[in-house]
Amino acid sequence: MTTLSLAQRLAGHVQTVLGCGPFAPPAGWTHMGAVICDTSFHAQRKYEATIRPRLRTLQLLWPDAATVSGFQARIAAEDLALAMDYNSPARVATAHAITNLLAARGVDTREDLHAWLGDQDNRAALRKVKGVGPKSVDYIGNLVGRSQVAVDVHLRRFAAEAGISVLGYEQLRALYEEAAEHLGHDRAGLEHAVWRLKSQAV
Repeated sequence: MTTLSLAQRLAGHVQTVLGCGPFAPPAGWTHMGAVICDTSFHAQRKYEATIRPRLRTLQLLWPDAATVSGFQARIAAEDLALAMDYNSPARVATAHAITNLLAARGVDTREDLHAWLGDQDNRAALRKVKGVGPKSVDYIGNLVGRSQVAVDVHLRRFAAEAGISVLGYEQLRALYEEAAEHLGHDRAGLEHAVWRLKSQAV
């Protein structure tokens, strides 16, 4: 079956299961500490119950961490694991590494990161951070308003239900992008609708 045929099959499954939309893209965050922590901490966790409340609390506790420089100053002086109420040295280390990379590249605000991620060399640099894979790069883009598809286990399950499986990350992402274009949906909006359905997000 051709890539086009697979994208059409996925698009048909979207219409059958989710209807015609429209599907709103995720709102993301304007607080860069929340953007970095969301990217670093969310994987394989119940997002609505575990991650989102912690990110809201972080923004209240650290309002000065709305920029990368402000967040960097905070985590240099205070314990991020304590602020997030989340004991995971590996995820804390990822958050520190992302912060240091962005600060070194002059990325300070949501708008800066949105523009910075438009360069493939910058995306490749982010991929070199331990704990950051291709899904995380697409995911952080959506958090700052880029329209991307971050393929996770929920999107894979949805595609498998349409009879599409055994595809690599980039192939499946491309199919979702083609399905979104075929249906006239925002890419991130379609991704978010599938994620909310399969993750049973409230």
